[in-house]
Amino acid sequence: MYLLRPGIKQDPVRRWGLPDRVFFAAGACHILAHAFLERFYWAGFSPVWVRPRAGFTGNHVFVANGDLAFDYHGYVPLARLVEHYTKRARHRFPKWKADLMPVTVSLVSREAAKAIGMDIREPTQFLHDALPRARRYLDRFDHRVPHRPPNLALERTGETPAAQSGRWTACD
Repeated sequence: MYLLRPGIKQDPVRRWGLPDRVFFAAGACHILAHAFLERFYWAGFSPVWVRPRAGFTGNHVFVANGDLAFDYHGYVPLARLVEHYTKRARHRFPKWKADLMPVTVSLVSREAAKAIGMDIREPTQFLHDALPRARRYLDRFDHRVPHRPPNLALERTGETPAAQSGRWTACD
């Protein structure tokens, strides 16, 4: 979890000037997730939203295939990412809790995201289009990790395998 200095998110020039890692950690993670899914649509990953519970901050979007996750850190075991994110959030907000929600709408459409309660910016709502930046950021990672084959249930239902099995419920 990254907390930016006050005013950065409201200043398009300062926000765009952030290092890529910080940019995709603090406000553009959903665009990185979209770029990943666009490139690796066949790899069995689907988007997950860390939705803080009422009264808390700390939204985050990443992609996962049930065991492995990818976000601005790169590839990490899903459990490790959730543990790391929860630990960082609780460092700042000791009683922080969140739910892990499968995302079934476009990650680059503000209107679609509103339907499930997400408040996101579209790629073109940044100083410059953030999607090409996300695609370039993906090039920094070694994607030769073992991918699970596409999950047929995911294709039929639009849900992540973990959401179907009930394993992702909360960051408690």
